[in-house]
Amino acid sequence: MLTIASPTFLPPAPGTPATLALVAQPLTREAFAAFGDVIESAHARAMPINAGMTTRFHDLARVDPGPGDSRVLVNIFETQPYAMPLQVGMLERHPLGSQAFVPMDGSRFLVVVAPAGDAVRVEDIRAFVTDGRQGVNYARGVWHHPLVVTQQPASFVVIDRGGAGPNCDEILVPPACVVRVSLAG
Repeated sequence: MLTIASPTFLPPAPGTPATLALVAQPLTREAFAAFGDVIESAHARAMPINAGMTTRFHDLARVDPGPGDSRVLVNIFETQPYAMPLQVGMLERHPLGSQAFVPMDGSRFLVVVAPAGDAVRVEDIRAFVTDGRQGVNYARGVWHHPLVVTQQPASFVVIDRGGAGPNCDEILVPPACVVRVSLAG
C-alpha cells in the first residue's frame, strides 16, 4: 500500500516578503527541467515517416504512469480563461504519476509550479508562459496550479495516470502569503 504524506505550505523564509509577485517567464526546456518536460518540436529529434509525408518528433516527454496497476489516460480538457493578474490560491500535485498538457488550438497558457515534496515554500514558486505551440509534462509530485489560459476558452490534450490510489493532493496558499502572477508587457 502506498502512503502519501500530508502536504504543508511553509511560511516564507526569514527576510522573504509575504507577497510574491511573479512575472511569468518564457517557457524553455532548461528553465523548466526541475519540474518536468517541455513538449515541443523545436530542437527535438525529427525523422521522416509515412513515405516522407510526415515528420515525427520523437520521445518528447517521459510519461510516468507510476507504480503498480496503473495505465496512461489520454483526455481532452476544455477550459475557461482566468483574469490576470492571477492570484494563486491553491496548488495541486499528482504523487502517483506525471501529467501532461498540450494545447490543441495554439493557445498560450500560464504554468505555475513549485518543486515536488511534502512542503511548499512560497519563494520556490515559479511561473512560465508558453508560446502556444508548447506543452508541459509535470513530473510526478510537482506542485502546479490548475490549467490557466488567459485570452479565450481553449482545449488541451491531457495525458495522465489512471488506476487505483489517490492521485491528486491540493494545498491552499495561506492567507498570510500572497502570490500574484502577471504576464510580461
